[in-house]
Amino acid sequence: MQNSLKLSRLTKSFGDVVAVEGLDLTVSSGEFFGFLGPNGAGKTTTLKMMTGLLNPTLGKAEINGICVEEKPEKASKLFGYVPDEPSLYSQLKGKEFLNFIGDIYEVDRKKQGQRIPKYLELFDLTEAADQLIESYSHGMRSKLAIASELLHDPEVLFLDEPMGGLDPKGARIMKDVLKNIVNQGKIVFMSTHILEIAEKLCSRVGIIEEGKLIVQGDVSALRKKAKLGENEDLEDIFLQLTGEGEYREIIDQLE
Repeated sequence: MQNSLKLSRLTKSFGDVVAVEGLDLTVSSGEFFGFLGPNGAGKTTTLKMMTGLLNPTLGKAEINGICVEEKPEKASKLFGYVPDEPSLYSQLKGKEFLNFIGDIYEVDRKKQGQRIPKYLELFDLTEAADQLIESYSHGMRSKLAIASELLHDPEVLFLDEPMGGLDPKGARIMKDVLKNIVNQGKIVFMSTHILEIAEKLCSRVGIIEEGKLIVQGDVSALRKKAKLGENEDLEDIFLQLTGEGEYREIIDQLE
């Protein structure tokens, strides 16, 4: 099955403030797309429109040809979404929460019985499975949230800052899980501030600034766009294209 994510003139206004303006973007099967931008650039607003949490003012988001706004229930079965600060039910135990989410996604109990123990083991949560979520650390909550969104085997996985709170082992496991998802022909769409991770994992990246997608492509294409040499990394490219590199002049003035 060929998967696709398509944004067409996607726009969101809050009163007179245009948070996201005219985004056109297509992501295809087997792509790991990194969505980058300064704070307040419109990354989370875009993710919320793609997942039906916000309706666009103009334009649309489609997953495998299904408009998220027009057919939210049908579209929701195709994707998983892990926000920056996932809302978990703190009075549930870890395993209970996974069963609950599995039921919401209509994953039959037999499959839940097969998948849940594997995800608990993978994310080092087996011993905490029967503990209340309120006792979990931030990193444990992040891993539980991601496990819950993988239960129904989504075709597209949306992630907003997925590495937050993870220790080195947890971060490595997360990277390997995401690579495996992409290798299966699925799509990972990740918003992150950690440019080193984006550079290592993403086949293509897009940079949004003041609500507009200013550039997209692989790192090599972005490097040419920024008119930088081959030794410059994604951090240098990002700072050049967004004008954030001006801080260096201020530092020089402090010397």
